[in-house]
Amino acid sequence: MNQLFDIGHPGQVHLFRNAINILKEKGHNVVVTAKNSPNILDLLEKLNIKYFNLGDKYDELHLKAFNQIKYNKNLLKIVNSNKIDIGVGSSLTIAQVSKISRIKSIILDDDDTDAVKLFAWFAHPFADTILSPIALKHDRKRKKDILYSGTHELFYLHPNYFSPDPNILKHLGVSPNETFFVLRFVSGKAYHDIGENWISLKQKLQIIDKLSRFGKIFITTEREIEPELAKWQLKLSPEKIHSLLYYAKMFIGDSQTMTSEAAILGTPAYKCNSFAHRLSVPNMLEYEYGLCYSYKVNEFDKLINKISHDIEKPDIKKEWEVKRQKFLSDSIDPTAFLVWFIENYPKSAKIMKENPDYQYNFK
Repeated sequence: MNQLFDIGHPGQVHLFRNAINILKEKGHNVVVTAKNSPNILDLLEKLNIKYFNLGDKYDELHLKAFNQIKYNKNLLKIVNSNKIDIGVGSSLTIAQVSKISRIKSIILDDDDTDAVKLFAWFAHPFADTILSPIALKHDRKRKKDILYSGTHELFYLHPNYFSPDPNILKHLGVSPNETFFVLRFVSGKAYHDIGENWISLKQKLQIIDKLSRFGKIFITTEREIEPELAKWQLKLSPEKIHSLLYYAKMFIGDSQTMTSEAAILGTPAYKCNSFAHRLSVPNMLEYEYGLCYSYKVNEFDKLINKISHDIEKPDIKKEWEVKRQKFLSDSIDPTAFLVWFIENYPKSAKIMKENPDYQYNFK
């Protein structure tokens, strides 16, 4: 079977990398396409995943729209020349090209429709199947929707695939028992981030002042860091960040994805942005499992109070590990599920519609 995975964001490299490797090992012809972004391409190269470059990626909305035509044209050529049977991704490109070509499309989407309206308008109608976490069951009621027990982050952080590397601590000059914190601040330039609110520089410095009394601080950012924060900037290859998150005492930031990653790794995670309380998957991690906490920007004082309270707990990581194990016991191995789903498509979609519990064969 000829399969294609389209990568439009660094997080999607992690999302699909294990499935790509497994499918290749099983003898499938797997083609990978990617947008021309340094963060995406560097990660693909570090993970030794060969790819076709679909073209430059832009932040400006009008350029995104123009480039979408180019992406579709370039992908269509690759689909035809490689005789692709199934396209997999979290992109408009896969969904739209599937309607003007011979391929079937499987789209993975973990966002509420209201939060990513453009994607819902211009990708969902064209996709053959949409796979989403069960936390979105209220928002996914079409015939093409398939729900699974898990999250996007679990595709690469499930214990079947991820083991933390303790050498990361030595690399950063941190002793095994030393307390440290990871902070992540986003650029806020994605189309669905327009009009949202993020942690201000003043608030970032307030968080640092609070944490610096207890341990070291490492800040990771998407773009250039503010000069006032430069001395805490993390110098680390992106594929190693999850090991650092695993060993951290806490994670604090305004990143949706990294908050969920820290939570799933058993690290207390605290998020502050205007998406707080609005998104179903983070809400599930917070309200059902207590793995993370979210605050709107105008609730910043509550964030500081919560951090101040929890930082004094000597066994907080043990407390979070218990919560993490409960989450893992309720979830499937989504990568194993995806591999089965692709290999047996479209029969697999029919099986899941008739018997949704079939997914629990992939624990």
